[in-house]
Amino acid sequence: MSVNSFKEDERSQETAKLSTLLRLFSYLLSYRKQIAVVLLLMAFCVCVSLMNPLFIETAIDRYISARNFPGLMRLILTALALNVSMVLFTKLRMHIMNKMCNRILLTIRQELYTHIQTLDFHFFDSRPTGKILSRIIGDVNSLKDMLGNCVTTLIPELVTVVSVVVIMLIKSPPLTLAAMSAIPLLAAGIWFIQTRSHARWQVVRRKSSNLNAFLHEDLSGMRVIQSFTAEEETDDTFLTLTEEHRTAFVNACRINDAVGSVIDLCWGFSTVALYYTGLVILGTDKVSIGTLLAFGSYISMFWQPIMRLSDFYKQLITNLAAAERVFEVLDTPSEVTDEKAVRPLPAVRGEVVFDHVSFAYSDAPDVTVLEDVSFSVKPGETVALVGPTGAGKTTIVNLVSRFYNATGGRVLIDGYDVQEVTLHSLRSQMGIMTQDNFLFTGTVMENIRYGRLDATDQEVMEAARAVNAHDFIMKLEKGYQTQLSERGGGLSVGQIQLLAFARTFLSMPGILILDEATSSIDTRTERLVQDGIQALLAGRTSFVIAHRLSTIQRADRILVIDQKGILEEGTAAELLARKGAYYRLYMAQFQIA
Repeated sequence: MSVNSFKEDERSQETAKLSTLLRLFSYLLSYRKQIAVVLLLMAFCVCVSLMNPLFIETAIDRYISARNFPGLMRLILTALALNVSMVLFTKLRMHIMNKMCNRILLTIRQELYTHIQTLDFHFFDSRPTGKILSRIIGDVNSLKDMLGNCVTTLIPELVTVVSVVVIMLIKSPPLTLAAMSAIPLLAAGIWFIQTRSHARWQVVRRKSSNLNAFLHEDLSGMRVIQSFTAEEETDDTFLTLTEEHRTAFVNACRINDAVGSVIDLCWGFSTVALYYTGLVILGTDKVSIGTLLAFGSYISMFWQPIMRLSDFYKQLITNLAAAERVFEVLDTPSEVTDEKAVRPLPAVRGEVVFDHVSFAYSDAPDVTVLEDVSFSVKPGETVALVGPTGAGKTTIVNLVSRFYNATGGRVLIDGYDVQEVTLHSLRSQMGIMTQDNFLFTGTVMENIRYGRLDATDQEVMEAARAVNAHDFIMKLEKGYQTQLSERGGGLSVGQIQLLAFARTFLSMPGILILDEATSSIDTRTERLVQDGIQALLAGRTSFVIAHRLSTIQRADRILVIDQKGILEEGTAAELLARKGAYYRLYMAQFQIA
């Protein structure tokens, strides 16, 4: 199975930019009323801004030249009232858009998180957690300004530009053509920049993802780093990753910033062309001073929106890569999903059958982990799986829980194919414990109750007593209300596993899976928990994976897994008498010649 680490960039799927933008902006459609209000406010503001040059022209050509000061005062008061209203409406518009965009980001992030929870183990096994977090947090946050500016910048500025051009054409086509003479130069410059900018911002997102993955991995493994005094090496790695991110960011910004320079050049060129045409070619006898000044304002009103549109365009190019990464995860199908005709699995009795099962990872279909494996387990039977590391023991129990789909054959529970029942009804009847037991940030009570969320406090404490965890819990500072971190700070590894036993016991599963569940428990603690384990195993079909062979002597049957299948099976006594693979494992572990 291939794994993407923080040392290599993620591969991005090429998608059409327009389809990505349309998909992103489709989230705005749920807020039609708010957008309608915003557009009305913007329409008023655009109209006022377009009228301001006309106020100047009217003031000069009609009132000042005629010395009509009362009329000039009325015009000034009207313009002042309209412009104050424009400022207030702009503030209101920004408030509405910010509120709406935050809600859209919440929707996108929730959709992303909900979808990620449905993905199979292969998705999580093949990439660092930090890279997943980068998409949920960083990439989604990058979309906020782009969504807001789509309405507050793109629409009004486009309307402004079109309106300015229409007004200028009505007043003087020759001057308009002069003012627009730099448009071909602008189009060529934007096209050149766009073709190079998007790819560079994709690189920035990948480098940022690498950095996040390293930080998550580094902080999670800080005890190992400090134990082996590897701080200097991790410092060097961090420096390398930050330098790669900085270099990618600088390269992207350089090409992005060129947009402003292109617009400044075009703006200057068109201004010179306007005044040269108005003063030299047409002459002041054909163009009034008021008209020329109005055109000077209009050309600024034309290029200022172009400048703001260019900023939006740069933002679009910058954050389009983030949108692509978000939608790439949303479009990632799970290899393990409920089929169309699935039905709930009834309360299980516990019969498990492997019918000629084979398995290979989807990204390495030619490398089989299990090949034509067949066996059956009776209800209530405890089956131990032993064998060398990588033989496929954990793969077998993962197929029972359907964390992966078998690539050949069938896995049956009480006669039901696990691929023909709902995942929820299947997994809710499974109790799974591993050697790496995860604690959630919260109290001891909350961590145990995670096994069954509707359990009462009394039921939680009874589960703890059953696995001999109650006594040590009561010795904690606040007993069951003691706050724990995800690493279980203050608890020993054995105590953490006892809490995990209590959590599993509380869930009262129909089928129990213990994957090296006692490997980190010392001998004294193991004796304490053995009675609890036996209570947990009683009446349940159980799969126990163990390298410590002393823990599986009571198993009803032992399967020796190796060479992609089952080498031997039988009770501990039968396998020892046979002096085969199990016998060799036993002798090697206990160092008996």
